[in-house]
Amino acid sequence: MKSMTPWLVLALATACAAGTHAAEAAKATVIRDYTDTVAPADQLAYEAGIKRFNECLSQHGFKYTWTAWTHETGDTYTYSYTTDPLPWSGFDAMQAAGKACDGALRSEVNPHLKSEFSAFMETQPDMSHMAKGMGISAPYIEVIYFKLKFGHENREAFTTVVKKIAAAAEKSKWPYYFATASVRGGGGDAPDYVVVLPSKSWADLGMDDNPPLWTMVENAYGKEEAQAMRKSLNDAVQSQASHVDSYNAELSYKASGK
Repeated sequence: MKSMTPWLVLALATACAAGTHAAEAAKATVIRDYTDTVAPADQLAYEAGIKRFNECLSQHGFKYTWTAWTHETGDTYTYSYTTDPLPWSGFDAMQAAGKACDGALRSEVNPHLKSEFSAFMETQPDMSHMAKGMGISAPYIEVIYFKLKFGHENREAFTTVVKKIAAAAEKSKWPYYFATASVRGGGGDAPDYVVVLPSKSWADLGMDDNPPLWTMVENAYGKEEAQAMRKSLNDAVQSQASHVDSYNAELSYKASGK
């Protein structure tokens, strides 16, 4: 399965609102991810190239943020870069603004790549459980991929169960947070959904949930319905994988004033 890391900013779009298709399209709910893999011998040169690319962006007044993540588990010679949430039209403006540094990217970064993967992620507020006013940064995130079995029935089953889990978590004020996004344009090996769990530290990441997720769901819906939900979810999923990333301030680009 292709590796990718969504920015925790998935959580920024947790508020739902009704509106027309045009209004929905204008919302800042789309995140772009680039995930780079390098050879161990090229790691230092690659990181230096990213820093020079960021310098170029700064010199040209680039006003968009790229947040960098280092993969701590899985393939540890992997880096991910994610945008803040934007409306789809924002990526047209972003592409135009970054053209001045395309040459720097090709000359300073690309020679040190083994591979690069990119996809868009659309935030799913009704499939997420985030605290109001929760910050957009976290030292660590656990990223869980879900590849679904073929067919709209499996997608419907997955989304229905995750929405019910999120609703139960909100109602019970479950103190463990997660953000969900659907993946778009990632190619045949990409996951269909990603779920991101923020953590303050390794100790926080390794702490057991109390109550556990399915106990929380059982408390909300009853044992029989919780078991049916769990079976429906398991039946819809073809494969599942996860990895942990840490925020990399040195390789991130933040526009002036952000």
